[in-house]
Amino acid sequence: MVLAELPAQVQSAVARVRENVAQLHAELVRYNLVIWTAGNVSERVPGADLFVIKPSGVSYDDLDAESMVVCTLDGKKIVDGTPEKFAPSSDTDAHAYVYRHMDHVGGVVHTHSTYATAWAARGEPIPCVLTMIADEFGGEIPVGPFALIGDDSIGEGIVATLSGHRSRAVLMAGHGPFTIGTDARDAVKAAVMCEDVARTVHIARQLGDPAPIATHHVDALFDRYQNVYGVREDT
Repeated sequence: MVLAELPAQVQSAVARVRENVAQLHAELVRYNLVIWTAGNVSERVPGADLFVIKPSGVSYDDLDAESMVVCTLDGKKIVDGTPEKFAPSSDTDAHAYVYRHMDHVGGVVHTHSTYATAWAARGEPIPCVLTMIADEFGGEIPVGPFALIGDDSIGEGIVATLSGHRSRAVLMAGHGPFTIGTDARDAVKAAVMCEDVARTVHIARQLGDPAPIATHHVDALFDRYQNVYGVREDT
C-alpha cells in the first residue's frame, strides 16, 4: 500500500497523527520514562485501518513527524516516500495486535521506566494502596505473561490481561509496562502515572506494608475521577 494513493482525507489524518506522535515522544523523555532509543508511542489513525509508530533505533533527539512510520493493522509498513532506514519499532507487532483486538484503544505506549519495570521484573502487580491508583487504574496494575519480541505474543498477553480489566497499564513480566488510552496522549498519561505510583508504592513498602483500599472505595474513586473530575457543567 502506498500512502500517496490513499484518499486525501486519510492522508491529512495521517499527517496530523504523525505530528502528534512525534511530539508525544518528547514527553517520555521529559518524565524520564526512557533511555537511549528504547520505548515507543503509537496512535490509531481516525477513519482508517492504520496507525503511526516510532521508528526503530532512532534517537529521541532525531524524531520528527516525517520519521514516524505508518503501518496497517497487521503491522506492515506503508510506503510513503520516507527513507527506507526508518523501519517500524520492534514492538510494532504488539501494538498492531492491540489495535486489532481492542477497538476502543486509540493509543499504545511502551517504556522501560525504572520502577514500573522493577515490578515487572518481580512479576508482581502494583497493589491499589493509593487513591491515585484507584483514580487512574481502577484497581491494581496487573502483570502480564512473559513473551518474546518478534510476533504477536506480547500483544496477546496485553489483550488477555487487560480485557475486562479497568487498568490502562499492564506490567509484562520480565519486560516492562505497556499502557493504552483513547488516544496517544491518554496512553502517555497512563505511562507517566504508572511510573509515579510504582515508585511511591515501592518506597512505601520500604517503610512497612501499605494497606489496600477497600473495593467499594476504589469503585467510588474510579467513578468520580473518570466521570466527574475535570468535567465542567454547561452554564
